[in-house]
Amino acid sequence: MAQDPEELFEVDSDVPDLTGAVLLHHFDGFMDAGSAGGTLAEHLLQAHEHRVVARFDVDDLMDYRARRPSMTYATDRWEHYDAPELVVHLLHDAVGSPFLLLTGPEPDRRWEAVTQAVIALVERWGVRLAVGFHGLPMGVPHTRELTVISHATRPELVVERSPFNRVQVPGNLGALVELRMGEAGLDAMGFAAYVPHYLAQGSYPAAALNLLRSVAKATGLALSADALVESARRTDAEIARQVAESSEVAQVVEALERQYDAFTQASENLLVGEDESLPSADELGAEFERFLAEQQRD
Repeated sequence: MAQDPEELFEVDSDVPDLTGAVLLHHFDGFMDAGSAGGTLAEHLLQAHEHRVVARFDVDDLMDYRARRPSMTYATDRWEHYDAPELVVHLLHDAVGSPFLLLTGPEPDRRWEAVTQAVIALVERWGVRLAVGFHGLPMGVPHTRELTVISHATRPELVVERSPFNRVQVPGNLGALVELRMGEAGLDAMGFAAYVPHYLAQGSYPAAALNLLRSVAKATGLALSADALVESARRTDAEIARQVAESSEVAQVVEALERQYDAFTQASENLLVGEDESLPSADELGAEFERFLAEQQRD
């Protein structure tokens, strides 16, 4: 007999009234170019006071041999085990409004059960909206304004149009949560921040900052951005220095700038000009698979 999804988590006994709150979520393991989603999740926990209000049973969800947690050995004994955690944090924004953040490794097993468990928490707490976020590698230059696209369970929730039509890509838990919530008549949406493909493997705080601004605008949350702004400024300065010191890199960036400017002048679409076609589903799927494979090798 299948386990009740609500048995996958434990809820704190002292949870305040969260009716109308927003649930943000980011799972480590799927595509996150520039670590945009992970950086935003980490920033929120550093910038806002928080405590855990629900904890998932990762022992029933993880394949430890596929993603071995770190352990620390000190001289003659094992000193520490970095146990993976999939938890819901309760935070408050700058004006005291509560919101939730679900973070942790993307489970290897029981996606449907985890999704139903998330929906159970949403319904238990009266959450009005769930929002996911991550980075998306694209052929765009860092010297131009980078886009954040959105998708949602209702057209009214979509705030930034996507250039894609109908494609098939590798599945992920965040997308499944959004899909199943929509089927259950619940509001959910997601954001993907464009990250220049040549910066996708490192940390790119500017993309996380774009995600924060999009999330804040869509949810009405007053989210602190100061630390991300400063981090993005330092990273952008370092990128500019490296580009200036390498004629080869500078040529690549200049070529992307010309392509970007030509496309924006030829069409309202930031990526597709009048004489250009969108990549096929197979091409997009192959690109996503390549990016994930590079992450695993790194």
